[in-house]
Amino acid sequence: MHGASSGFLRISNILAPDGPIPVSKSTWWAGVKSGRFPKPVKLGPRTTAWRVTDINDLIDSFRPEGDQS
Repeated sequence: MHGASSGFLRISNILAPDGPIPVSKSTWWAGVKSGRFPKPVKLGPRTTAWRVTDINDLIDSFRPEGDQS
């Protein structure tokens, strides 16, 4: 995922087991509400997604300083 620089991701591609963020959906939505996780973008009446750049920034924020992997 970290290779993509633009576009959108659905929640199933963000949260484990298919995605890199190891939290439950309820924890994710609580984090979105509190501002800990990025706000979603509504692409349609039943389609919610997140910007790839926002998710990449979130992942980078959890990496220790100097870790470029």
